Amino acid sequence: MASAYLREELKCPICWNIYTDSVNLTCGHNYCRDCIKKALDAEVGSTVYTCPKCRVQFPQRPLLQRNITLCNIVDYIKSTQLAQEETGIFCTYCIHSLVPAIKSCAMCEASLCDDHVRVHSQSADHLLMEPSASPGNRKCSVHRKFLEYYCTEDATCICVSCRLDGDHVGHKVDLLIDTAEKKVEKLRNVLQKLTTKREETERRVQSLQERKRKGEGKAADATATVSTQFRDIRRQLDDLEKRVLSEISRQEESVSLSVSDLIQQLEIKKDELSRKMRHIEELCNMSDPVTVLQEPDTGDLCDTEDRERHDDQVHGVGDLDVGLILEILHTGLADLITRVKKNNINMPGASDILFDENTAGNNIHISDHFKKISWTQHKCNRPETPERFQYNQILSLQRFSTGQHYWEVESSKLGDWRIGVCYPTVDRRGDLSWIGENNKSWCLRRCCDKYTVRHDGKLTELLLIPASHRFRITLDYEAGQLSFYSLCDPIRHLHTFTATFTEPLHAAFYVWEGLPGGRCSVTISR
Repeated sequence: MASAYLREELKCPICWNIYTDSVNLTCGHNYCRDCIKKALDAEVGSTVYTCPKCRVQFPQRPLLQRNITLCNIVDYIKSTQLAQEETGIFCTYCIHSLVPAIKSCAMCEASLCDDHVRVHSQSADHLLMEPSASPGNRKCSVHRKFLEYYCTEDATCICVSCRLDGDHVGHKVDLLIDTAEKKVEKLRNVLQKLTTKREETERRVQSLQERKRKGEGKAADATATVSTQFRDIRRQLDDLEKRVLSEISRQEESVSLSVSDLIQQLEIKKDELSRKMRHIEELCNMSDPVTVLQEPDTGDLCDTEDRERHDDQVHGVGDLDVGLILEILHTGLADLITRVKKNNINMPGASDILFDENTAGNNIHISDHFKKISWTQHKCNRPETPERFQYNQILSLQRFSTGQHYWEVESSKLGDWRIGVCYPTVDRRGDLSWIGENNKSWCLRRCCDKYTVRHDGKLTELLLIPASHRFRITLDYEAGQLSFYSLCDPIRHLHTFTATFTEPLHAAFYVWEGLPGGRCSVTISR
């Protein structure tokens, strides 16, 4: 039984229980795996991680290494403690009380406590073993002799009588202990492999957790940036609205004042005309001709010049200058768009992609100023060079070794095509030269109305079938991300490859007619 001191040394500094799946940090301190994971998770978001015992700081989340030796010691201590205290196997000879057994005798088929073991026969025939509820299982059920051999043909434990004159005469047999040791060695190998796989799985979990944390951080930053941008856009739109409405109000007030002045002048003119009309009516009603003739001549009250002057005044009043209002609105919106584009949002730039004819396979036809390719059954008789693809594939002239970029393509409705990227060192001949079938290229493929993404010969079928024949490819070289989008309404994300790019990348394309009559083409639209 382990000493009290040893049990104290096997206690986790966090939970103060005996270690469960012991792991250690690079500082040398050991913890239960779950205990230290919770402690490190509590420090997510801080600049450093800390050992709970010695307070040593780590700039990055430390990897947890399983302490195999300590785990084996703990397993032994727990199994010993279980055998002595928790098995429920009691001494056969202590009939007056239940005393835990510490050994069982295969010969006597009995279990013994500490006192009875001391007085038990020390003969080799009396095989003592760990407490067992069925110590008789160590004997042959036919001959009641100890099991000493293992029959490899029947995969069963046998005694000496079984081997010499029983059912296993002539069979290939080994010593039981040798067979057990071989099996234990195999189990140790399996355990080592499982341990390695568990540690690798743990590292992958930690890597994914770190990626998740980074993704959450990026999402939070993007949310804050977009919210700030929209607040600024709304403020600028409000200012522009106020400017345009103010201009409308100014023009309205100017027109209103001009019209009011003209109305006032016309009202005065109307009163004067009414007065003259009344005077003329009085003259018309006079019976004395002398008085009528002595009145001054009224002249032409409907003077043409006066009417033309009045018309000029009406036309001079003007109206709302809608053109000026729209110009202010359009200029303000254009300025707003310019300010948004000049903002510090890290947007990938649209890349001007052109096809490189020097890499084109001889069944590829290039048109539209090196912006469109299509499959043709008539070979183009291009000269054979090391950079030219054997099959119907082609690369872009441009190459990307840093930054963020995107380009858009439009595919034909029929045919078999691939769009993606590849290193310039990709094979140009042989089966491994196909885009997506080697570790130097990544692509989206359409074939037989099915869409797949491919890299290094491994493919994943897309569950979402694109509703458009237009696609956007975005590349973030430093982040190691290549994404494909379907430019339907709304835009749909299809797949993102994650990799560590070690060479410059070219846009890469493949076209083939597929089924007869399935003319295939790909056009770079942006």
